[in-house]
Amino acid sequence: MFYWISPNQNIKNFNKHAVVDLIRFAASGISRTDLADEMGLTRAAVTLIVNDLLENGVILEAESRAIPSGRPPVFLEINPKRGLVAAIEMGATHVNIALADFSAKIIEETYIPLDIKQGPQVCLTAVSRILHELLDQNGIDIATVMAVGVGVPGPVITDAGMVVSPPIMPGWDGFPIRDTLQKEWGCPVSLNNDAELGALGEWAYGAGRGEKNLAFIKVGSGIGAGLIINQQIYGGTTGSAGEIGHLTIDENGPLCSCGNRGCMEAFAGGNAIALQAKKLVESGKRTLLSNIPIENLTAQEVAKAARRGDLPSQEIIMRAGTFIGIAIAGLVNLFNPGAVIIGGGVAQAGDLLTNPIRQAVRERSLRASEQSVHITTSMLGRRSALMGAVVQAINIAIHDATERKNPGSKDIFPVEIKQVNATK
Repeated sequence: MFYWISPNQNIKNFNKHAVVDLIRFAASGISRTDLADEMGLTRAAVTLIVNDLLENGVILEAESRAIPSGRPPVFLEINPKRGLVAAIEMGATHVNIALADFSAKIIEETYIPLDIKQGPQVCLTAVSRILHELLDQNGIDIATVMAVGVGVPGPVITDAGMVVSPPIMPGWDGFPIRDTLQKEWGCPVSLNNDAELGALGEWAYGAGRGEKNLAFIKVGSGIGAGLIINQQIYGGTTGSAGEIGHLTIDENGPLCSCGNRGCMEAFAGGNAIALQAKKLVESGKRTLLSNIPIENLTAQEVAKAARRGDLPSQEIIMRAGTFIGIAIAGLVNLFNPGAVIIGGGVAQAGDLLTNPIRQAVRERSLRASEQSVHITTSMLGRRSALMGAVVQAINIAIHDATERKNPGSKDIFPVEIKQVNATK
């Protein structure tokens, strides 16, 4: 029923945290009566919890909505000014950093190139500098940030706060990412795989809203899957589940970045698509890609050319979609999700990518599973994982705030921060 489960086993506190999460993720507000019905509690029990949260300042009463007859219910919402969090999404070639309030509204954001192959020391130093600059621009002290959610493009051992044997992150193996950042910033830090966070972001605020089970497939430089099962991230035993890109398609296929041969990522990942595009240009075949310097050819450029009608580019994208669809068909048979959401830079190709995926799933999945799954592209675009990182940061911060009694100020924002377009 709830995404977050309090570590506190006291039933009163558990119910309080559950109420907070129901209010957080309600699509259009929720009343005390709705909470009582959803949780199976009495109105009196819910009223006690709600009054405590109102006094604490974690939630607010929203304006009542007009109804045809009777007394309109009072809806509850999270107090956005009760806390400030930061979110960081690191890709293979970029970093996206944002500040967000407790309602998960992004209030400031920056997106810059950053090559993750430079290693942890260089990259984390850059990330920390950029975060401090973002805070300084808005007159905010780092001490005001209550928690930070971080996503990286590699297999994450959640409890250890590090990545292990990440194929596209040389030099990061075993580096204490979470502990390093916690020491640097002085606040709790969560670390997750970027595809996991993409799944969480789409589940909470995007194309997966309302789904109990979904898969988010990120097609970027590599290919990864984030899984939501029963409305919770499924990380497996250590937190490294979802490496769908390293399913073997052809045991004699091309060498993959992980060291194996024939991985799906070696056929259909962004790096593989770029390599195919370079070979296409070098062959002299007529294509729009010939107008791009070969060293600048990326999967995103191939996707753009495909959408402009370039047939050779379309063939590359559609072939990748077929390979991805074969892997997703297996996932659909095993997992039976209600939705599969395609994200990442290559998803810019739209139906040229998703139609072959859908066809492969139709042809290769069992009918019962195939008929119940909806395959679509990300609603949040490049912000999927970033919004998942926001959710994770708020998971920490809001439940910490929930436990605090009688705060000196119910609104802790230090300054009025300019709003940015959340759909940008």
